[in-house]
Amino acid sequence: MGRKAVVLLSGGLDSSCLTYRMIAHRWSLLAVSANYGQRHKREVEAALAIATRLEIEWLPIDLSSVGSHLEGNALTGQAALPQKDYSQESLAVTVVPLRNALFLTAASAIALARGYETVAIGVHGGDHPVYPDCRAGFITAYQAMVDAFTEGRKLEIQAPFLHQQKSDIVAVGARLGVPFELTWSCYAGGEIHCGLCSTCRERREAFRLAGVPDPTQYAA
Repeated sequence: MGRKAVVLLSGGLDSSCLTYRMIAHRWSLLAVSANYGQRHKREVEAALAIATRLEIEWLPIDLSSVGSHLEGNALTGQAALPQKDYSQESLAVTVVPLRNALFLTAASAIALARGYETVAIGVHGGDHPVYPDCRAGFITAYQAMVDAFTEGRKLEIQAPFLHQQKSDIVAVGARLGVPFELTWSCYAGGEIHCGLCSTCRERREAFRLAGVPDPTQYAA
C-alpha cells in the first residue's frame, strides 16, 4: 500500500464504512478519532474497535477543551436530545458549531506533518439538510483553504459518500464486511443504543432500506 491517508473515524456507521472502503482501495491509513466533549464518548471506543479489527494505526485526539465552550446544543451542551424522526427540524439542536472544520483541521495538520496525501471524511447526502458542514459547498471551501495554505493541491479532502444516502453506505459496508455490531450511532451515550433518539431511528431505517440485517441491540 503506497498511498497514505488520514481517515476521520468516529466509530459510527458512515466513518466505519468509509474506513473499510479506503482499505479496499489499498490506502495505508491513520485513523483519527476526536473526543470533543460529546455526551456519546462511547463512539470513541467503537472507533478503537474498528481500527483494531483492521489492524491500522489509531490516534485519539483531545478537543474536549474546545467542546466545553460549545454550549446550546445537545451533544456538547445541556439541550435535550431529540427523539423524533431524522430531519432538519428535529436535529437542529444537535448542530455543533464548525464540528467538521475542527476535525478536518486537526486531521489535515497531522496529514501534512506526516507527508500524507489525503484526508477522508464520511459526510453523506442524508446529513445535508441538517448539518451545514456536511454539504458539498463546505467540503469545496475547506479544500480551497487547504490549497491556499499548501500553495497548490498537495492534500486532497475526500468525501466519497457526499452524494449518497445512509442506506447506500450500509449497503457498501455489507459488501465490504464491515462489523456493524462494533459501530456506534446513538447520541445518548449509554451502554447500548437507546433506540429512541433521532440517530438511532436513522440507523434502523438505513438498515431497513438497504435490506441488510441490523445487528444493533436497542434498549427500546
